[in-house]
Amino acid sequence: MKRYCLPDELREELRKLHGELYPGDGVETAKQIIKGLNNYTKLISVGDIVTFNLLSAGLIPDISFVDDRTKRGPASDKIMRGTRHVLFKKITVENPAGIITEELLQEISRAMGENIPTQIFVKGEEDLAALPAIAIAPLSSVIIYGLPDKGAVLVRVTESKKKEIQSLLDRMKCKE
Repeated sequence: MKRYCLPDELREELRKLHGELYPGDGVETAKQIIKGLNNYTKLISVGDIVTFNLLSAGLIPDISFVDDRTKRGPASDKIMRGTRHVLFKKITVENPAGIITEELLQEISRAMGENIPTQIFVKGEEDLAALPAIAIAPLSSVIIYGLPDKGAVLVRVTESKKKEIQSLLDRMKCKE
């Protein structure tokens, strides 16, 4: 079974920016990001606030990851309702904090191959989903994830970015 576990020594490294920071946490930030987007293969959002803001700004992510939580607490009803969209194919996966499960990896791969917007609802923690999403996404995709109290980070998927993230994943060995 393929899965990844986040060791303590990697936590600090994962807090580093892996893309371009757009300060703020509202719809205006999402609009700034959208303005800077050119041709992309897939647009992937990780987190309830990022997904909410993109949808509020009129952009439907190809793949979104939500868990009905924000900053370690429950998201507001407004946010939870605002992350839903009638076009989304909804998938639910179990993914405990600090782990990337095989089930999550399989659903990310499956969603990448589909042409309908897919929302992956994560029971547990969705934060780490950005890593395999970057590693699996086709080149020229963009991943947008939230950085609490800072803003949203836009990652453009290039060959070198995929290698960088894959090397991080390779260091996330699970103690069996």
